[in-house]
Amino acid sequence: MSAIAAIDSVLATAPALTTLGPVASAPQPAPAASFGDILSAGMQGVETKLATADDMVRKFTLDPNVPIHQVTYALEQARLSVELAMQVRGRLLDGYRELMNMQL
Repeated sequence: MSAIAAIDSVLATAPALTTLGPVASAPQPAPAASFGDILSAGMQGVETKLATADDMVRKFTLDPNVPIHQVTYALEQARLSVELAMQVRGRLLDGYRELMNMQL
């Protein structure tokens, strides 16, 4: 009997486990970004890489302590970003032309 009394006293001091609280809802998915937002973020990334490369070249010309490999790396990243942006632009234009040439 004392064991049952001990369990009852523990349950009395513990938070109510027998009652159900509010049911936790499933996590809501993050709202999907619009196509324009994705393109804008991509162009911001390209602009950032171009600015970084420009800054690295400027630092390299003024400070002999800037390593050439960092400058080359920044320039290559900027070049690849611009090339990717041009490829995406070309594909978007091709898709637009295709839609405009469709007959209804």
